[in-house]
Amino acid sequence: MNKSKKERLFGDHFRQGLTEAEQALIEQVRELCREHIGPNAAAVAQEDRFSWDTFHLLARSGVLATAFPKKYGGSEARQVVRIRILEELGRTCSTAASMVTGADLSTRAIVAGASERLKEQLLPQLCTGKTQCAFALTEPGAGSDVRGIQTKVHKEGSRYVISGSKKFITRASTADWFVVIGRLTESDAKFVALIVPRDAPGLTISEDEPKLGWYGVPIASLELRDVAIANTHRLGEEGDGFNLAQDALLRARIGHAGMALGRAMGALEIASSYVVERQVSGKRLSEHQGVQWMLAEMVVQVEATRALLTLTAEKYDREAPDVALFASMVKLQATDLCMKVVTDALQLTGGRGFLKAFPLERFFRDAKLNQIGEGSSEVHKTIIGRDIVRRAVAAERHPCLKPGPLVDY
Repeated sequence: MNKSKKERLFGDHFRQGLTEAEQALIEQVRELCREHIGPNAAAVAQEDRFSWDTFHLLARSGVLATAFPKKYGGSEARQVVRIRILEELGRTCSTAASMVTGADLSTRAIVAGASERLKEQLLPQLCTGKTQCAFALTEPGAGSDVRGIQTKVHKEGSRYVISGSKKFITRASTADWFVVIGRLTESDAKFVALIVPRDAPGLTISEDEPKLGWYGVPIASLELRDVAIANTHRLGEEGDGFNLAQDALLRARIGHAGMALGRAMGALEIASSYVVERQVSGKRLSEHQGVQWMLAEMVVQVEATRALLTLTAEKYDREAPDVALFASMVKLQATDLCMKVVTDALQLTGGRGFLKAFPLERFFRDAKLNQIGEGSSEVHKTIIGRDIVRRAVAAERHPCLKPGPLVDY
């Protein structure tokens, strides 16, 4: 049997509603992972330098273009397709997956808020990978709390002047453009989104910051000191910066979930292959009930989370009003689960899992950032908990409860 046609541990049951073209795109990504991305993933993870080979491969194959409108050369893929692409990429290489989610995060505000002239100028180049953009939101004292941003933007005639600091900016060292979110000094409650070129006077980009994992997509800090930008480079109207940032983060949270879930699937596949080969106490490791129970728990949780991810993507595609809440749910569930599954998979592979030559060492280091980026797990627990409490006040009363205050029981 051809290797590419062998049955996989995790089936394609969540692809049943996709079109033939969408199915073909996922198969294309699967083949890229099989032939190029997977075999090269270990080498990419050796040093935290931008992986141009991976980036150009994703651009040539049209995978980057899935985030962009068809009018500007993209394929404008639905979220139900993008999550399956991110599963495939996350299963083999965090670098490749984060390049796809990063292209979406950094350009979403342009797609949603730029003037037609600006879109025509920027999007075709970004879509094909000829240029790159970075999303400059996070600051030393503000990240998930967008309202805590302190970067100042004030108006001077037909231009805006920006001053502030940005931190943890992915691909800052390679970006040609930056989407910068700041607070309007003339009206402190209003946020403004501006597109800033790399060579803008007053913009300083730091050296890349060393980090634990996710090699191949470096991060750096920005300093903006009286950076002047024409008002034609504003995204949306004055005051739209907050909503544009939230829209970008919403898509990024779904992307983080897809990437993390793919990594969990990959880790489980690797561990399963190992336990059916390794012998302990005269029999295969896979024959021990304790090992089978560990595998069973992981598989059930992964499949359940894939279902939640699919539901969330469907909600996004049909613009369901509660999609942001479900994005928080699946981001929390998938990223925490990934950390647990990768840890357990490494435990099953013993000393080999601890070796840099073995993929799980890389999976283990990469898994942590998914729990932190685009809102930590604790942030999303707070979002979900507050929503439950808010809705419980007006929710239908449970039929098993008798009338009257519950404290009277």
